[in-house]
Amino acid sequence: MKKWMLILITLIILGVIAAFLIYKYIYNKPHTDYVKAKTDVSVHAADLFNAYVSDQASADATYTGKVLEVKGAFTRIEQADSLTIVVFVLGEGLFGDEGVRVTLLPAYSDKASQLEPGSEITLKGYCTGFNDTDVVLEKGSLPE
Repeated sequence: MKKWMLILITLIILGVIAAFLIYKYIYNKPHTDYVKAKTDVSVHAADLFNAYVSDQASADATYTGKVLEVKGAFTRIEQADSLTIVVFVLGEGLFGDEGVRVTLLPAYSDKASQLEPGSEITLKGYCTGFNDTDVVLEKGSLPE
């Protein structure tokens, strides 16, 4: 009976240690600061969109999961609840406009609203891929 009790106590102690380590190193991991993150690829919005339209697998390998610096003349700025989305319209599809959409961080909403549609801008954001109509970038920021 004492042997089973010793095994049980050992397993409980190991479980507590494992839970602590999981919390400390996985759950409590710091988030990436995409504003200060190094740009992996610099690309023009039209080239980015055309890369995904022509060969999505190759474009995924090149751009998805990376911090991109996207340049080009934007078409409009959309407001959706508290989100500000900068849109580069580069084509017309079955369901409407297609192109590149960059969701900005809340700190850049005011600065983006002062921009004139059609002007050349540079945005930095994290590329999450292509949804069959748009190339999507999140955590976007404008240069200072």
